[in-house]
Amino acid sequence: MYRYICKETLVNNLWLFRSFKCRKMFSALAPVVDENVAVPVLDNKRLIEEPPEDSDNKKQKLDNADRVKKRKVAMLLGYLGKNYYGMQRNPQMKTIEEDLIQALLQAKLINDEAFETIQTIQFQRAARTDKGVSAVRQVVSLKLPEHGKKEDINAFLPEEIRVFGIKRVTKGFNSKSSCDARSYIYTMPTFAFAKKPPDSEVLNEEYDVDKKIEELSVINGEPFHKYRIQPDVLEKVQSVLKLYEGTHNFHNFTSKVKPLDPSAMRYMIDCSCSDPFVINDMEFVTLKIKGQSFMLHQIRKMVALVIAIIRTQTSEETLNAAFGPGKLDIPMAPSLGLVLDQVHYDRYNKRYSSDGIHEALEWPEVNDEIVKFKEDYILNYICESEQSEKSMLQWLATLCRHSYDIREDSVIS
Repeated sequence: MYRYICKETLVNNLWLFRSFKCRKMFSALAPVVDENVAVPVLDNKRLIEEPPEDSDNKKQKLDNADRVKKRKVAMLLGYLGKNYYGMQRNPQMKTIEEDLIQALLQAKLINDEAFETIQTIQFQRAARTDKGVSAVRQVVSLKLPEHGKKEDINAFLPEEIRVFGIKRVTKGFNSKSSCDARSYIYTMPTFAFAKKPPDSEVLNEEYDVDKKIEELSVINGEPFHKYRIQPDVLEKVQSVLKLYEGTHNFHNFTSKVKPLDPSAMRYMIDCSCSDPFVINDMEFVTLKIKGQSFMLHQIRKMVALVIAIIRTQTSEETLNAAFGPGKLDIPMAPSLGLVLDQVHYDRYNKRYSSDGIHEALEWPEVNDEIVKFKEDYILNYICESEQSEKSMLQWLATLCRHSYDIREDSVIS
């Protein structure tokens, strides 16, 4: 590129350089404007060649020109956790976030830089889910172009992951920190609540698990899958679940958290059990636990202790003692039935849903789509896997090996 500068103007203003003691600068400039030096002239103007722009500057200008206006949004999605190593992105691992971010790139809603460093679009998940755990209504917050639609993203996602909706949110919205509470569900066969007397062979090293499974396969003279929960047992399940409600110290329901650690204090809002339902001749119930926040493995240990109490492997005193300072030996239920059901934004909705710009993050308009996905993929997978793999039956055979007392080195964790 060339810029045309009037030679006469430069020469006439040389005195300005001298008057400000700029002889050094002038000496460098003088050869350029010396009248004895021949220079290219066009219409009394001379050509001054500027250095070429480097490629990085050109790329930056191109990016700026092509930049699309983005807005902060909340994205609602559901997924089947089977064959995934959890929600959170993890190098060299198959995760839900990796597939989602890849779909955003393929849909041209993010660029390569955002794909490599997702923080550049303020990406945040509402809740983590572990390996194999599914979600019905997970929420992530991020910045996307205004034209971004769920259909564009779903076109590049596997059927086991679906985006149900995208809504504009405030600039300061964060799907994790703005969340008031999280609801998890645990779907399980009711035969797990069949009462059994406490076993005498608690820590027998020669304990025969296969023999125990065979014993548990028959309940009241019938195959275990024929078991149907009675109203009094269901009522007992409800009453034990209610013991979790309120603020308690849950250090015994996770790992590597000490009793005096402030993070051990958690607030459970509502705990309940659904009515039983039958699928393929096996009866199931769904436990529902809504809390402000949860720790690693907390829900699976909460479910396990409820089962142990109903089966009379231990008593309600164990649950009360678990909130105390002692470290107890509490088992952990299988991961198969655990699902993130919903994340709640009550405070956000109350403050912003009526401002005329933002919508409440409640998603009733896609509820039918969500329910269908839950039944076709998540619930169907849980029930079929339980019937074929018998994960609950095999786990029940190990319950008698736990002491439900102060842990010792010899106690199996």
